[in-house]
Amino acid sequence: MAHAPNPVFSKLPTTIFTTMSALAAQHSAVNLGQGFPDEDGPVSIRQVAAKALADGPNQYPPMRGLPQLRQAICAHAKRFYGIEFDPDANVVVTSGGTEALTASIMALAAQGGEVLLIEPAYDSYAPIAEAVGARVKTVKLSPPDWRLDAEAIAAAITPDTRVLMLNSPLNPTGRAFTRDELQGVSRVLARSNAVAVCDEVYEHLIFDRREHIPLITLPGMAERVVRVGSAGKMFSLTGWKVGWVTGPKALIDVIAKAHQFITFTTPPALQLGVAYALEQEMDFTLNLTKSLQANRDLLAQRLSHIGFEILPCEGSYFLTVGIRSLTNEGDRAFCERLVREAGVALIPLSVFFSNGTPDHLVRFAFCKKQGVLEQALRRLERFFRV
Repeated sequence: MAHAPNPVFSKLPTTIFTTMSALAAQHSAVNLGQGFPDEDGPVSIRQVAAKALADGPNQYPPMRGLPQLRQAICAHAKRFYGIEFDPDANVVVTSGGTEALTASIMALAAQGGEVLLIEPAYDSYAPIAEAVGARVKTVKLSPPDWRLDAEAIAAAITPDTRVLMLNSPLNPTGRAFTRDELQGVSRVLARSNAVAVCDEVYEHLIFDRREHIPLITLPGMAERVVRVGSAGKMFSLTGWKVGWVTGPKALIDVIAKAHQFITFTTPPALQLGVAYALEQEMDFTLNLTKSLQANRDLLAQRLSHIGFEILPCEGSYFLTVGIRSLTNEGDRAFCERLVREAGVALIPLSVFFSNGTPDHLVRFAFCKKQGVLEQALRRLERFFRV
């Protein structure tokens, strides 16, 4: 009898991102599907990393991360949110945000316990939780406002719930949850056995002068919340895969033990580059937010004129739009037809829901040069004869 591989992974389909990117290449389409920038972040950051790579040492750095980077992460949390973290107790550096999420879920989700996801949810959460033997439960947000309903979360949490996954700004919809919404969540968590893993990789990519509010800063949450951050998103260096988890010592100690058996550590030269970036190049990140907001506004205006329904976008790389006034197709069929016939690749939102609905929304990535967005918009305007 043939060996049966882990069903969590063997049953996973090819990701929609791989599928749409392959179709985009095949049809020479403008790819607004995958969320990575067209341009690399500041050359100064890359020069610091390049010098560290050349000068060495290039041996294993400390498992929890270089002291310089852990100190810079703590200084960043203090500067922007008033959070006091100890670099030796409250931080672990990871090989990207996804590894940070994986280590956190592995460490905090007990076998047979429950992990509660807010849908639409980033596609890695569920398989990671299932692979470590947790049961996945979901609470679904509703378009167009995607409001976080504390009562729905309270109804879904049981004594077996170990982890609540909370992503703000939210990929794929761009929602940035308000203080009122987060206070509702904090009250529910305080009455539960659960902790929260907060995916905050888009923390600075938040628009219209909105405030990013880490759940960990709310009363009673300091011992119940870990935060996941990403240098890739902050500095447009997504290929570097440098992330981190911050939070209370009792949770970080266990997350570090999971991390040591996933990647163990992260390239030291890249860590030094990111430490420099957090200390010296935050203006790049704050200006990036302004340019992304301009891209969002350009897309929203022109797509609305074509006939797409524009949903609110308060942060992240992504704008969600409705397609019902343009087609009766499901969102995946619409996206596949659009890449073939219009030469523009998008992502159907239904893939971010466990039951595949709603299926009338699509996601545009606007972390691209304005010229690329203009080219995509011209193709769409021509296709829809606007």
